[in-house]
Amino acid sequence: MLLEAGCHFGHLRRKWNPAMAPYIFMERNGIHIIDLHKTVAKIDEAAEALKQIAKQGKKILFVATKKQAKNIIAEKAESINMPYVIERWPGGMLTNFPTIRKAVKKMSNIDKLMSDGTYANLSKRELLQVTRQRAKLEKNLGSIADLTRLPSALFVVDVMKENIAVKEAQRLGIPVFAIVDTNSNPNEVDYVIPANDDAKDSINVILTACCEAIAEGLEERKAEKADEKAAAEQAEEPAERPQRRVRRARKDEAPAQEAEAAAEAEAAPEAEAEAPAAE
Repeated sequence: MLLEAGCHFGHLRRKWNPAMAPYIFMERNGIHIIDLHKTVAKIDEAAEALKQIAKQGKKILFVATKKQAKNIIAEKAESINMPYVIERWPGGMLTNFPTIRKAVKKMSNIDKLMSDGTYANLSKRELLQVTRQRAKLEKNLGSIADLTRLPSALFVVDVMKENIAVKEAQRLGIPVFAIVDTNSNPNEVDYVIPANDDAKDSINVILTACCEAIAEGLEERKAEKADEKAAAEQAEEPAERPQRRVRRARKDEAPAQEAEAAAEAEAAPEAEAEAPAAE
């Protein structure tokens, strides 16, 4: 699949980064060929790590602003309900996260004011300005509206193009997963996937494998939660049963106690009658 998708095609030899030497298989017609055996191993390693992150209920932010990867990233990230950035990377999105959250809140406030009729009295020009502002915020930040805290990992397509995002993640200690071509520096990335980052098919194959692993992690999390809930319910049931038994025992004891009290009451007058006779 990787071979058919063209994952093995690197860049021209003159554009290469020497740090990528361990992942290069050979050179042909002045173009470096990536070793797909290492690509497979790295995909498996990255997929397992992504699966564990998803299993813990954490968010993974997908980043790809290049034309070839935009639609693929949007489709795959939405399928597993993860945030993504496919327009311009907003500088300081990670390092200055509270400010970005304010912009997202502003977008939701505009929606709220539009729905409750607050903007009904605005002039056409003012309404147009508000609508344009809302559209701009939606375009840049709509895909991260559900990201209420910093992501636990970053998945990047093309490290060179998204170098600002990678640097911000490094500063905050957020692990970076990336498709790295022969012209990029793999030392900036925690989980390197050496492959062609310019072909749509190549990006699609790798993202499909990674997103399937994330989906598995999410399913396992759901199953674990269901098991924990069932175990908790089973643990509560035995604690309730003895109480019911005690109540039943008390109910059984009540008639016996009443019978004993009645017998004692009957015996009391007879005892009093015998006392004067004895005197």
